[in-house]
Amino acid sequence: MTLPETYRRSSFYGIFAGIFLVFALSLFAPSATYGQNRRIAAAEEAFNNFQYNVAVSRYKKAYSKSKSRPEKDRISFQMAECYRKMNQTKRAEVLYRRIIKSDYTRRNPIVYLHYANMLRANEKYNDAKEYYTIYIENEPDDPQGPNGVKSCELAAEWIANPTKFTITNLKKVNSKNDDFAPTYADKFYNALIFTSTREGSTGKGIDDWTGQNFSDLFLTRQDRKGEWSEPVSADPEGKLNTGANEGAPAFNDKFSTLYYTRCGNADDETTTCQIMMIKKSGRGWGEPQLVKLGSDTTASNGHPAISSDELTLIFSSDRKGGQGGKDLWIATRTSTTDEFKKPMNLGAVINTPGDEVFPFLRNDTTLYFASNGHPGLGGLDIFKSVKRGDEWTTPVNLEVPVNSSADDFAMIFQPGEEQGFFTSNRKGGKGGDDIYAFTNPPLIFTLQGTVKDDMTLQFVPLATVRLVGSDGSSVDAKTDPKGFYSFSKSQIKPNTTYELTVLKDNYFNKKARETTVGLEKNKDFVIDFMLEPIPEKPVVLPDILYDLAKWDLKPQYQDSLQGLIKTLLENETVIIELASHTDARDTEERNDILSQRRAESVVNYLIDRGIDAERLVAKGYGERVPRVLMKDIVKDGFRFKAGTRLTESFIDSLKTVPEREAAHALNRRTEFRVLSKDYVPKPKNKAVTQKVDIQVNPEDNIVAIEVGKGGSVTIPTLINGHTIRAMLDRDDRGLILSLAEAQILLKAGAITKDDFVGDANVILAEGSIADKAVFKIKEFKIGLKTISNIEAGVSHKITEGAIIGESTINMLGRFKIDEANKKLIFN
Repeated sequence: MTLPETYRRSSFYGIFAGIFLVFALSLFAPSATYGQNRRIAAAEEAFNNFQYNVAVSRYKKAYSKSKSRPEKDRISFQMAECYRKMNQTKRAEVLYRRIIKSDYTRRNPIVYLHYANMLRANEKYNDAKEYYTIYIENEPDDPQGPNGVKSCELAAEWIANPTKFTITNLKKVNSKNDDFAPTYADKFYNALIFTSTREGSTGKGIDDWTGQNFSDLFLTRQDRKGEWSEPVSADPEGKLNTGANEGAPAFNDKFSTLYYTRCGNADDETTTCQIMMIKKSGRGWGEPQLVKLGSDTTASNGHPAISSDELTLIFSSDRKGGQGGKDLWIATRTSTTDEFKKPMNLGAVINTPGDEVFPFLRNDTTLYFASNGHPGLGGLDIFKSVKRGDEWTTPVNLEVPVNSSADDFAMIFQPGEEQGFFTSNRKGGKGGDDIYAFTNPPLIFTLQGTVKDDMTLQFVPLATVRLVGSDGSSVDAKTDPKGFYSFSKSQIKPNTTYELTVLKDNYFNKKARETTVGLEKNKDFVIDFMLEPIPEKPVVLPDILYDLAKWDLKPQYQDSLQGLIKTLLENETVIIELASHTDARDTEERNDILSQRRAESVVNYLIDRGIDAERLVAKGYGERVPRVLMKDIVKDGFRFKAGTRLTESFIDSLKTVPEREAAHALNRRTEFRVLSKDYVPKPKNKAVTQKVDIQVNPEDNIVAIEVGKGGSVTIPTLINGHTIRAMLDRDDRGLILSLAEAQILLKAGAITKDDFVGDANVILAEGSIADKAVFKIKEFKIGLKTISNIEAGVSHKITEGAIIGESTINMLGRFKIDEANKKLIFN
């Protein structure tokens, strides 16, 4: 890589250092060593002037003449440094290894770090990790050591799990020299201007830093067949390319102004790098201008990235005040005719003690850049950071195959597309640095899973799995006979969060959440659901137990309500009954009041957590309903068997007081059961009802009815969880619904086409339900009485609600109507 290494300070300091060293050696060194000292001084002078290609050959001569082991070790280190700075990692590794166990290295632990870096660059990750660890022992405060260890650990994972990027070497564009850092050159995005040290560059001679030609900017175009032309100079007039190094170009959005880097050569008075700009003029160029970036003339600035409005410039620089090495800086201005204000460092989130170079701004909010300071595979890796407000997010490594153990840098994207170019000097290239095209295929996500019954562990077929995305999308899937559901790649989109809801008659809804936000790799999501059947009998809330004669809801028992709250939040249409019970001690009147207060404490807790009071029916049963144990229970060390009814006589028969106290405690409880599933949730901006009327000592066999004029009786019923008001039919024609009521059930999913008796295509033709159609009801309830699988009819003559005959009610149990007190009483 040429240009990233051509940040040069004034050669004055290197020349001065070399002259001073020669002068000192001539004064104090014995004449026998004078020649050797001059060889070393000449090598030092070239090294200090960044002429590493020259320096390494001079060090070799000095090494061959040296007879001192300490001197040989120091010369070996300097040669290794030359090769490292010329990016010849294998040669550098050999020379670092030569001195790795020497006294010189023990006195200069930085050798361990450089050696580890070369091993990592050469894909020797296990060896590299060993020497990073040694470096940490010697320099525990330097983050480069831990970063190196982390890099080696991540490398194996990234190599084994490459991302979906595809890359292709631009063989017709690349040469045997360095070709790197392209930018799109026109609005059709079929032309590139890039940096190259190939034959034909403007500069004369060889760059003493790299041993290659000086770099120039070249142009290539892509034809209709996708073939790239033979590169030619991007500057036939001689205004853009000079005898210095030019490179790292970046056009503005209009392709009217080119920003680029120019680094002086040895013949110039200054060898620093600076950012230049030049405007297009017809088919040629205008005059280049220096982009002023503060008053520090000794700093090298390069690798410009310009925002779409040209008011923000991000660039790389070794100026003072950075995090170390070359950092990314940002400069702004108020108009394109103004100079940029004082640059600001992008900070420690982006910059490291290593080098951060070759920035690229995508959509002005996403920064791509190269770094050898963040954890990576080796050399420079490409990273991505997103701007959130005024902050940049932690950089993310683009991993394999974009990154490799070699240098990978200078990524650019075609606007609006997931494709572009980057540069790498990895194995298999045509020359040194090569330009690669890349595409980032669309992310592919799928989602699948199974739905099972939580009680039986059997698959649940025909359950509805509803997928609602944060992008407004909504799609349903049905489970097959094996309980399997799936959503395809066309239904699961990138950067979207999804809410999944599983719905099935006679089961509580179940919800889950999944997101593709931030994912950079394809993924097949698997979410399995266990559905809880809605119990027909009351469910004792776990651990909601009370002290004798107390009703307050203890903090340790509030957690027991979290499961019920979750169930109610996931099942927004469910209405439940909360029933509180006391033990048999004290009077019935006092126990009625006590159970009322216990029910009220639970209800208030649920309301405080956002549950609408209209979904809660609270009852205080006092001591009238002894608990029947559904399973074996151990309380306070005493076992009570399933099927036991904790009546007063049973408890009195127990042998010990502690055992009787344990039985009484089990009777002091709160239970819930589902009454219906047809509650209509209120809009989010409407306040929930805050008050619930607590019924004291309700009679389970009594149902409140309506008695109208002329003796008409209306009975509240539940059909598959939906409330239907049915008028008592004295002619006893069974259960018949109006067309309107039947359509409500059909649209709500309470009944489906499969429930109708006969040809559903005929019965449900033209968006209606045929007169005299018959369908099956899975669950029919009046009060607490339930029956399954009964038939009902549809009549177009009934204008609203339904009618019900006595024979249908008798299926639930013998009953009588008390019109005076407006009650239906089951015997």
